[in-house]
Amino acid sequence: MHFKLILAFIEDSKTNAIMDAARKAGATGATVINNARGEGLTRSKTFFGMSLESQRDVLMFLVEEHLCKKILEKIAKVGQFDERPGSGIAIQLDVEDAIGVQHQVEKLVSVVGDEL
Repeated sequence: MHFKLILAFIEDSKTNAIMDAARKAGATGATVINNARGEGLTRSKTFFGMSLESQRDVLMFLVEEHLCKKILEKIAKVGQFDERPGSGIAIQLDVEDAIGVQHQVEKLVSVVGDEL
């Protein structure tokens, strides 16, 4: 079984909605890193040195490669990445090896068994 890693950099207010959408699309879980910070094309505004931007979270999904595109598209839709500049981005990376996921393989085989 081959895996991909989806990294989603999102507004913290959308974390729960994106997690729910990713699970419905086939993700079996994620690691959430809170309080991340990012900058876009222009620097964010400040008020007396305090940032006015919203907090960001980083979601890391290790997913089976056949489910990756569907999950990525669902994350982008729920996060409104294409509709609202600065709302977030998501990328996928190839994973050469993964350990500690054997307990998920049985479930994934039944979900993507037809595609394998």
